[in-house]
Amino acid sequence: MQVGNARYLKPGDLPETVVIFPLSGALLLPTGQLPLNIFEPRYLAMFDAAIAGNRLVGIVQPALGESPETPNLSHVGCLGRITSFAETGDGRYITSLTGICRFRLMDEVTGHQPYRSFRIAPFMADLKSADEEHSVDRVALLSAFRAYLDANKLEADWQSVERASNMTLVNSLAMMAPFEPAEKQALLEAPDLKTRAETFIAIIEIVLARFGDTDSVLQ
Repeated sequence: MQVGNARYLKPGDLPETVVIFPLSGALLLPTGQLPLNIFEPRYLAMFDAAIAGNRLVGIVQPALGESPETPNLSHVGCLGRITSFAETGDGRYITSLTGICRFRLMDEVTGHQPYRSFRIAPFMADLKSADEEHSVDRVALLSAFRAYLDANKLEADWQSVERASNMTLVNSLAMMAPFEPAEKQALLEAPDLKTRAETFIAIIEIVLARFGDTDSVLQ
C-alpha cells in the first residue's frame, strides 16, 4: 500500500510500537483521510515526536463510558500516516492522517512522555484490501446511502461517488457517517471490506427505521 511518500507492504514496514491518540467518535480506515485539529499540549508533543520519527499515529476510541483523560481503550484501532501538517500560528496543528491498516493493541509501553504508546499487532491483510474490490455489493451500498441522504434531505457529489473504487467508497462512507461510537467501532472491527459494507447497510436500515422512514429502507 502506498501512503504519502511511503510504501507499506510487509510486517517489517510497520512499527512494533506506536503512539496512540484516543479519540471518541472518530474512525480511521485504510486509505481514508482523517483531518485533525491538535491543541492539547500532550498531543502537540505526540505529533512533534511522530513528525520527527516515522510519521505514524494510532487512532483508537476510548472504551465506551470511559473517562477521556486516561481511559481504557478499545482493543482495535487504525494506524495512520501524517500526510499533511500545518502550524496555525496560535499554538495548534492542523494535520491529516491517511489510514494504513488496523491493529490490535497489545502491551502499553511505559515512559516519561505525556502521551501513551502501545505495542501493536497489525492486521496485515489490510495492506492488500484492494483485492476485495469485487466482494462488495455496490448497488446495495449506494441504495442505502441514497436512502439515508433522502431521509435527511442531504446531497452528495454523485460524480465523485461513481468514480470511487469500492474500497474507497466503503471506507469513506463509514468514516464520514454520523454514527454513534459503538457503531463506528463495529465498522472498524468488521473482518473484511464486504462485511464492513454489509454492516454499514444494516446500520443505515436501523437508523431509518428508528426515525420511521421505513419506506426508504432497503428492500
